[in-house]
Amino acid sequence: MKTSVLHTPLCDQLGCDVPVLLAGMGGVSRWELAAAVANAGGFAMLGMVREDPELIAAEVAALRAATDRRFAVNLIPAATEPGLLDRQIDRCLALEVPAFTFFWDVVPDAVVRVKQAGCLVLHQVGTLDAAQAALDAGADVLIAQGVEAGGHVHGRTGTLAFVEAVAALSPVPVVATGGIATGTGMVAALSLGAQGIQCGTAFLATDESFAHDTHKRNVVTAQADDTVLTDVFVLNWPAQAAVRVIGNSVTHALGYRQLGHDPAQLGHEVIAHEGERPILRYSTDSPLRNTTGDLEAMPHFAGQSVQAITDIVPAAQRLRRIVAEAESRLSVLKYPEGEIVHV
Repeated sequence: MKTSVLHTPLCDQLGCDVPVLLAGMGGVSRWELAAAVANAGGFAMLGMVREDPELIAAEVAALRAATDRRFAVNLIPAATEPGLLDRQIDRCLALEVPAFTFFWDVVPDAVVRVKQAGCLVLHQVGTLDAAQAALDAGADVLIAQGVEAGGHVHGRTGTLAFVEAVAALSPVPVVATGGIATGTGMVAALSLGAQGIQCGTAFLATDESFAHDTHKRNVVTAQADDTVLTDVFVLNWPAQAAVRVIGNSVTHALGYRQLGHDPAQLGHEVIAHEGERPILRYSTDSPLRNTTGDLEAMPHFAGQSVQAITDIVPAAQRLRRIVAEAESRLSVLKYPEGEIVHV
């Protein structure tokens, strides 16, 4: 593959051609999507939050059979029972997984453990305090998440302002995420000090995504204002954990009270099934390929970048569109001699 003008030091660190990362979306970022992004030149993550170690092993094996590119496994220490987290990390280390991504509250012991095993650590953060805590724990890359992001949202600052602030304090590469699904957004993030971007919503609406077709179609038809930030979908996560979703009957019933829900006062009605596993109303489970039941009442995670997603395409095509647009935007930033300005 011809070296892109977008190639940053982060690419060399991660072993990818272009600095476009697949977000480790729980349930959605399975091996098929991860392989498609990796083989197209990006960096892939398997979304394995709270998954059984046997599934992790199967997903890693399938991914390695489909690509020889490096990848990461995404775990959420703060939202995982400690015993399960320990078994997850054990299995990943036994499988010689090269990198981990962590999110939500920084758990230094988890970072130190995988670092001591020689693994790379990418930590997604939503506040400057969390960024510093991740650095203190030894993170190799910071993923700066803005409030425009889909799924779980840790901070309340806009992506561009937050990325610039994190880049100013971080001695390690910074990746921008939250509301970015185009090359234009990528160039904006790079200009503020990021060395790459991470995309979730853009890759959810792809052929290889493990999301249910209903979820994919909702992403395609939604606009930025159709998304809401709420903590009503909180079962299985720490209390008051906010998520950005496409508004549905559950969020509409809340009126203006989108935040401040008490998980203890929410119902535990079974509304769907993921295979044999029951899905409760107000849980964080989004509809997947194998989900049946009341899909409309489940959280359809999506960032404000939905307005830029107008079709469901192969993941490689989505990535190429982002890269081509970014390269085109950069091509107009030239010195008089015609040399492209590298950001």
